[in-house]
Parts: sequence; structure tokens; C-alpha cells
Amino acid sequence: MSRGKKLDLFIGADFDDGWAELQSPRKTQIASEILEPKKHTLHFAKEKRRGKVVTLVGPFHLSKESATTLLKKLKKQLGCGGSFKEGFMEFQGEPKTKLRELLSQEGFRFKNGH
Repeated sequence: MSRGKKLDLFIGADFDDGWAELQSPRKTQIASEILEPKKHTLHFAKEKRRGKVVTLVGPFHLSKESATTLLKKLKKQLGCGGSFKEGFMEFQGEPKTKLRELLSQEGFRFKNGH
């Protein structure tokens, strides 16, 4: 049984004439400076991924090790999964009120209205 022919892009195609790969800049800049918790101003964002709600908190200006330890501590206290990507912590579900309390106990501040 034949599944068909494979597509060969090099038949009569010449990619050397002005074709170039697009290099787009990052949407968010990862901060290289490390701040103490009092100097952070965090905000919440909610996204839907594959039909499920994900709560984003950030931007964090922490070292990778301290961010992962904080994330591990928060996930254990909240009882949910999560990850740390590009300066933002992602949590499964909508633990906004509990998360705000836990982060304020750690010394973090939030933007007005968040």
C-alpha cells in the first residue's frame, strides 16, 4: 500500500534569492538584575491553555535557584502544579486569592487592582 510521494522542495526551487529566516525579538525581556522581594511589583494574568485555566504571576527578578525554591514552596502550599518560565510563575487553576496571601507573607507587593 502506498502512502503517496514525499514532497521534495528542491525540485525547481531556488531558496538563495533573497530568502531569509525571520528573527523576531522576544516579547518579554528577561531581567538580569536581581531584586529583593520588597522591590517587586507583581501582577496576575489568566490564560486558557487547552481548555484549562492557567494563572500567571510576575515578573519576578530572582535568581533561578531562589525562584525554583519559591515555586516549589508555593506549589506545595497551594496543592497545584506549576512552572517558572521567562520571569513568570505559572500555576494550574485559579488560586489567585490564596497565592496573593502567600506571596505577601513572603514580602512581595502587587500593582494596584491586582
